[in-house]
Amino acid sequence: MNNQNEKNGEIVKVSGSLVVAQGLKEPKMYDLVNVGHEKLAGEIIEIKEDKSFIQVYENTSGIGPGEPVFLTNKPISVELGPGLIESIYDGIQRPLNLLYQKSGEYIVRGINVPGINREKKWKFKPILKIGDIVKGGDILGTVEETVLVLHKIMVPPYIEGEIIEIKEGSFTVEEIVAKIKTQEGEKNISMLQIWPIREPRPVNKKIMPNELLITGQRVIDALFPVAKGGVVAVPGPFGSGKTIIQHQLAKWANADIVIFVGCGERGNEMTDVLQEFPELKDPKSGEPLMKRTILIANTSNMPVAAREASVYTGITIAEYFRDMGYNVALMADSTSRWAEAMREISGRLEEMPGEEGYPAYLGSKIAAFYERAGKIVCLGSDNRQGSLTVIGAVSPPGGDLSEPVTQNTLRVVKVFWGLDSQLAYARHYPAINWLTSYSLYTEGLGDFMQKEIANEWPEMRTIAMSLLQKEDELKSIVQLVGVDSLSYQEQLILITTKSIKEDFLQQNAYDDVDTYTSLNKMFWMLKNILEFYKASILLLEKGMLFKEIIDLPIRKEIAQMKFIPEVDINKLKEILNQIQKIQ
Repeated sequence: MNNQNEKNGEIVKVSGSLVVAQGLKEPKMYDLVNVGHEKLAGEIIEIKEDKSFIQVYENTSGIGPGEPVFLTNKPISVELGPGLIESIYDGIQRPLNLLYQKSGEYIVRGINVPGINREKKWKFKPILKIGDIVKGGDILGTVEETVLVLHKIMVPPYIEGEIIEIKEGSFTVEEIVAKIKTQEGEKNISMLQIWPIREPRPVNKKIMPNELLITGQRVIDALFPVAKGGVVAVPGPFGSGKTIIQHQLAKWANADIVIFVGCGERGNEMTDVLQEFPELKDPKSGEPLMKRTILIANTSNMPVAAREASVYTGITIAEYFRDMGYNVALMADSTSRWAEAMREISGRLEEMPGEEGYPAYLGSKIAAFYERAGKIVCLGSDNRQGSLTVIGAVSPPGGDLSEPVTQNTLRVVKVFWGLDSQLAYARHYPAINWLTSYSLYTEGLGDFMQKEIANEWPEMRTIAMSLLQKEDELKSIVQLVGVDSLSYQEQLILITTKSIKEDFLQQNAYDDVDTYTSLNKMFWMLKNILEFYKASILLLEKGMLFKEIIDLPIRKEIAQMKFIPEVDINKLKEILNQIQKIQ
């Protein structure tokens, strides 16, 4: 390998974050290079004859032709090992707290700090012994990284052989904890793995997602569910609540590990995330949520190239924890900024533009990213399973869902939570439009929902959706000739759907009780609304006056169901008993 201090080439052109160098010795695509006297981090993204086109991850102002370029002969990679959890990184895995200690409020160009602490010692407990035959993915031992995460030290992929030495005790991530005798010779194994961010980590096989990712958000879990290992697009205009939804999912989803990638978002939004997350409590354990969370922050004023790398950094770290057998949730906010970074870099490469100036390969890049999600059988001998769920926010300009990023995303994802600005302006959150959104996991999750909730759940969901669609049809009639032109049965539909929307789908993220709803509570809430609708139809048929029906006191109790704590769930069953008595 070349010495990193040895000059390999020199700059001949600078265009924003794109630097053109010549004279590099045997450059390779996606190799990491150090640019200029300050050794700014960059990546080779195109090679033409003697010229190498380099995407620089830092501000290039002041850099000019003639300055040196240094090859590292390795692709841009992330460091994987104990110390990842609770970290806050920039787009290329530099810990922000260390950057602050070294350079203060503003990141100094060319500063380089390792992604994982090299000095901290971790207590390694082996679970295998000398003489055991292992292969890539097998778990050698464990490290208690936080009170919520047991870090499993795995044999790196593509290594297979016999353990000839394994240690117990406290070690740094670089110290040798095991030696494996392979056909190519002895391999020293430490707790640190380094993996190229653009290369998906290998798996034994992918399997169909069939378990619900419980989010605690009723509109999602009831109407548009996502499976563990699924992929979701959350498009919506400015102010429609994309970030709030992602925060709610990060806090409440039943994932073991949460990774939040702030890709090109406004600095004030990302500041809120960085300040709020360390203060959030994990509702299941009472511990700080950061004990199972990793944050990657790359704001809109940071270099555009690092924005493009940040989503790959996040998903590679997510794959690593998935390989341990964990259920991982990755939130990417927002993939539109990532696509804009690709567009900017493509323009500087003078590539032929596609639709709206985006590169022609936009669709394949988006597809390749989302395809790294999934439920898998992990590498190794124990057939453990892990999952990686990717939830990508999309910020279409002006809320136009026909633009290329949204359309290319919808081709590959199976869940679409369409955010509606009108709902947001009406203070209806989550502002997910029930008429335009969909989930293709509903059928595959049918058995799970019947087992975990009730056999009648799929039918209840169908009835609720059909009522909401019927209400949309009736609204056009009401706007033309007024509500009094409808029959009493049709007016009951409007009253019921109003209850479904306001008492069930609408949820307050800032209310201690309403912020999260279990599957059991969700079932009883919807059942009470639908049972009151059935009872109202029967009362009408028996001759009861319409006004008397809508003035029944039980309606007030239905409206307050969302504020009943989980511990008082029997109160929901009492409401059902009262509904049955009035029939």
